[in-house]
Amino acid sequence: MKIIPAIDLMDGKVVRLVKGDPKNKTIYSDNPVEIAKKWEKAGADKIHVVDLDATLGSGSNLQIIKKIAQEISIPIQAAGGLRDEETISNALSFADNVVIGTFAFKNKESLPEILAKFGKKKFIISVDQLNGKIVIDGWRQSTGIELITGIEDFLKIGLSEFLLTSVDRDGTLLGPDIASLTKACKIKNAMIIASGGISDVKDTIAVKKCGAAGVILGKALYDGRISMEEVRAIA
Repeated sequence: MKIIPAIDLMDGKVVRLVKGDPKNKTIYSDNPVEIAKKWEKAGADKIHVVDLDATLGSGSNLQIIKKIAQEISIPIQAAGGLRDEETISNALSFADNVVIGTFAFKNKESLPEILAKFGKKKFIISVDQLNGKIVIDGWRQSTGIELITGIEDFLKIGLSEFLLTSVDRDGTLLGPDIASLTKACKIKNAMIIASGGISDVKDTIAVKKCGAAGVILGKALYDGRISMEEVRAIA
C-alpha cells in the first residue's frame, strides 16, 4: 500500500479544510516545498498536491505545484481544478499523474480522446462520494451516480486508478469510511486510493485490510497523531 501525504494549497499556503469547507481551515505552513521535502525524507511513496483555489474557482497554485515537482524526486499527483485540456496538459508537463473528477464526469464523451493523447496511466479518477453518490465541482454538486457504478463506467474505458474520498469524513479524524472502501476495493481491476478520516495507525491498518492500493494522509499527519514511520511499518 502506497503512503501518500497530502499537501493542500490555498493562497500559496499548506492548509487543511474540514469537509472541504474553506471557512473551516487550518494553516500549517507557508512553505509548501519545505513540507514536500519533509514528507519525502520521511519515506513517502508519492505526494498528493491539491490546488484548493483552482477547485473553488478563486485562483491557481499550479506554479507552486511545479516548483514542488522540481524540488523532490518522488512522484507527485496534481489535483484540484483540472477542468480543461490545457490545464491538464500544463499539469502533466511536470506531474506524474493528474487527478480529475469534475472534468471526467462532465466530459465523458471526449475523455477517451484525451486519454489516448496523454496516456491512460497518467490519470487517476476522483470519485468523491457523499451518502453513496459521487459529487463534483468542489463537492458542491451531486452527479446522482452511485459510487460503484461510477467506478465501473470508467473501468470500461480502460482507466484503473481511483481516488476515493468520503466527503463527510474528510478532515474530521473520525476514521475512514470502511463500508464504501470495502465495496470499491472488491471491484475487479480497480486500484483504490483511500482518502478521508484517517486518525491513527489503526485506521491505516483497516484501510490496508480493505485492499486499498494507497492511502492519503492529511490532518492526522499534520496534527502529529500519526507519523510516516508508523505507517511505513504497516504498509
